[in-house]
Amino acid sequence: MANLYIGLVHYPIYNKHGEVITTAITNYDIHDIARAAITYDVSRYFVIHNIPAQRDLAKQIMEHWQTGFGSTYNPDRKDAFSEVALVNSIRAAVEEVTALEGDPPIIATTDARTYDNTVTYAWMRQTLEKGSRPVLVLFGTGYGMTKETMEEFDYILEPVYGHGDYNHLSVRSAVSIIWIVCVAKRGGKSIVL
Repeated sequence: MANLYIGLVHYPIYNKHGEVITTAITNYDIHDIARAAITYDVSRYFVIHNIPAQRDLAKQIMEHWQTGFGSTYNPDRKDAFSEVALVNSIRAAVEEVTALEGDPPIIATTDARTYDNTVTYAWMRQTLEKGSRPVLVLFGTGYGMTKETMEEFDYILEPVYGHGDYNHLSVRSAVSIIWIVCVAKRGGKSIVL
């Protein structure tokens, strides 16, 4: 079974006008994705931000829950942060996975659009269950990662579609939905869909 890693990317990101920006770290994204990651046996959750002050903010939030008052107030939150790492770039996340695993990861990402290398959730589930090479799945913030960045990855997971035309989930909702669909069996436990 392949080890799974995820990353939350804050740069390079599009805003609603199609301009390239850096998005701000949000408290809820750190918390909620960390909780989903530990629930679904993710090896490491990377918060990827290119601005040191934003990484420092995330570190302060995490320290509150890991060693500060929050660690005794809500010990479950402390556990959720055990596999969160702050890095300054996608490349740094890839290098860390490669160092931990001895092999570079298969890199997949998510988007509300489709690309030539778009794959299904069933394909990703098989890759995780039957493969041995680590998998790093990247989630974009804002209005998604730039096209040039997306073209660097091995695969793009198909969009999450609802019943209507609206297709702009919060990233923390998308992470949870995708892992309920993708990670059907990890650690000997089955998820009934």
